[in-house]
Amino acid sequence: MPARDRHRHGAALLGQLQSLQPTFAEARSAQEQAGIEEGFGLQVEFESFPDIALAFESLARERSGIELLNVRHDEQQTLATIFMPDGKLDSLEKLVHAYLDESKDGKHGPKNGTLLNAIARIRSATLEALWTDAPEALPKSDNETLWWEVWLPIKGDRVGVINQFKKLAVGLGFTLAEGEVAFPERSVLMVHGSAGQMKRSLLTLNSIAELRRAKETAEFFDALTPPEQPEWLNEWLERTEFPEPDASVPHICLLDTGINRGHPFLAPAISHTDLHTVEPGWDVDDQDGHGTAMAGLALAGDWTPWLATPKPLRVGHRLESVKLLPQGGANGGDAKHHGYLTSEAVSRPEITAPRRTRTFSMTITARDNRDRGRPSAWSAMVDKLAVDVPGQGEAPRLFLLSAGNVNDTNAWAKYPDSNATDGVHDPGQAWNALTVGAATELVHITEPGTQDYRAIAPSGGLSPFSTTSLTWQSHWPLKPDVVFEGGNAARDAFGAVCMPSLSLLTANATLNQRLFTTTNATSAATAQAARMAAQLMAEYPQLWPESVRALIVHSAQWSNAMHEMFLPTGKRPSKKDIASLVRHCGFGVPDLERAMWSFDNSLTLVCQETLRPFKRDKGKDPSMREMHLHELPWPLNELEALGETEVEMRVTLSYFIEPNPSARGVSSRYRYESHSLRFDVRRPHESTNDFRARINAAARDEEEGTPNGGQDGNWLIGTNNRHKGSLHSDIWKGSAADLASRGVIGIYPAMGWWRTRPKLERYDNQARYALIVSIRAPSVEIDLYSPVANQVATPMRVET
Repeated sequence: MPARDRHRHGAALLGQLQSLQPTFAEARSAQEQAGIEEGFGLQVEFESFPDIALAFESLARERSGIELLNVRHDEQQTLATIFMPDGKLDSLEKLVHAYLDESKDGKHGPKNGTLLNAIARIRSATLEALWTDAPEALPKSDNETLWWEVWLPIKGDRVGVINQFKKLAVGLGFTLAEGEVAFPERSVLMVHGSAGQMKRSLLTLNSIAELRRAKETAEFFDALTPPEQPEWLNEWLERTEFPEPDASVPHICLLDTGINRGHPFLAPAISHTDLHTVEPGWDVDDQDGHGTAMAGLALAGDWTPWLATPKPLRVGHRLESVKLLPQGGANGGDAKHHGYLTSEAVSRPEITAPRRTRTFSMTITARDNRDRGRPSAWSAMVDKLAVDVPGQGEAPRLFLLSAGNVNDTNAWAKYPDSNATDGVHDPGQAWNALTVGAATELVHITEPGTQDYRAIAPSGGLSPFSTTSLTWQSHWPLKPDVVFEGGNAARDAFGAVCMPSLSLLTANATLNQRLFTTTNATSAATAQAARMAAQLMAEYPQLWPESVRALIVHSAQWSNAMHEMFLPTGKRPSKKDIASLVRHCGFGVPDLERAMWSFDNSLTLVCQETLRPFKRDKGKDPSMREMHLHELPWPLNELEALGETEVEMRVTLSYFIEPNPSARGVSSRYRYESHSLRFDVRRPHESTNDFRARINAAARDEEEGTPNGGQDGNWLIGTNNRHKGSLHSDIWKGSAADLASRGVIGIYPAMGWWRTRPKLERYDNQARYALIVSIRAPSVEIDLYSPVANQVATPMRVET
């Protein structure tokens, strides 16, 4: 902090504060004319000297009603905006007078010097002082009209503050979007109008904490005329980079209605030789539109943010297509041959390019949900195609499947009960696939003439289209596994409808009409999940399909809206409540950054291993053979230093089973799964030998069908709920000191037909698994990553 001439600097600050008095008077007069009897005040902006940090928190004086509204940073300066109540200007003047009074100096110089020496200028706040969005998003002229996000400060009567602003906005000629989003100290509304309208009223500006440009919705681009759409697309293509056709990159194979490769955005990502059909007589083009729409999302996700911002896009994967259904067959059709057709579809690209790394995305489902989790011929075929069956020479495959949709528009009015009663559709019950449901952040309706409509799902909630496994019998897998953005629906007094503004933007198949279209539901969610899988495969080409599936699930989190919708309020949720949440929303919404990287205060370990679950000694029945004990490279010193600070450990175990479907009992010798794997973690004060003995006892108890005791209550889902299917994930919460003593994880086998059906001679088979373990200290800043990174530079010990 450079030294200031205190007398010159202090006098300048006093003069700037006193120059605010006429603006205060103007604001007071405007409020009185508007009939506002309280809350008089003015918004004041403080600007720092270049390259000097502004102690902006010191500006707030909550007891005096002085509130910090926003802080902005440019390359060299800090700018802060506060709300100054009428009559409280003297509280800041007192700070300056104390600064000028040498008798109040401390050992570090003038009183309040840290704050005041950093302030270069004080002025009445303008629209720019409230702008907290990217600078390039600021309206270029007063005549530019746009949808604004208006962030209102909430200190008391939330409804009163909102209604007061709405009255002011209507008086200025703004159009208000339906609804608002509430946070503890802010409410966010959307209004449409020009920058000139926003600047016209000092009273209106004084009631706002922040202004941002509302995100463009798909409706904006979908509503562009056919001549306008190519202009937007060409601009995007100029900043998009695609891999070369012969590049060794992951491929997403879409099993759908085909792809129209002529679309300008899709053409660089798919070769003509990678377009296939299951029926030789079909052409490869998409006459339905569904497959082309999925291709657009699989490449770039929702197109809306890419078109609305100038960010560059680097695509790291390419596409393949197998036309599985003819025109009009998407998301339904005659399912009796779908298992065979799926097998045929998988073989087409593998014959053409056998060495490629690929993931399969299939958004075709049966129309009904009558299986209720029971394996079907179709879902069992998916499981068979996914698993590496020894002796058959096939590598494991990663399948991403749509959970299926709640298609009845009348049912949406009963949201979310309609989701609970409509089960995941066949083949979404496949154990080895990643089954994808839909959530939504899309709640703002921007179509003209829709003032009476409201979004059905809240921001962050389960999409009205998403099916669940709540009605399944409890022994079947927890499905869906995860949820991605799938759009929303809207309703008024007469019914529910889909709207472009609540949908995702993507490629249109009918190129002679338009380039953009909108889509939604679990199909759209699945295409985005496939994109994330390809991004992980591109970054970490050594990952197994089991590991990619595990990482996607491991990175997922439930939103606050999901907690509010599906967990009880006012009490700690039970493990049964959490299991219900998973059967609605899977393990939540995945996050690519969390899946791809470790951070200083959180780290993720990935382990890929193989064990032999069973053996058969001569003259005896098959029995258990191997378990693995993983000694984890815990940062012991760092964890012990945190003591009683709460930390989290998450464990995800992913493996593929060989299916053996029949209706002969789920826990009999004719069970569906070839084998099961379980995980457990050593407890505090438990020796490794005691831990091994406890695992053996748990395996025997499960084999005999007897409940085992000694549950570890710190797990969120618990052993009784998490060990279903072939994907198990759970979160442990406790003290850091407790976690420090839990550095061993055991992986052990449970029953399966490889053991109970010895005549099929599978008891010597190996089983692969991926184990993902992460620890996180969310409330503190501590480097957990570096000490672990130093340890894993050498191989970890795995005891068999």
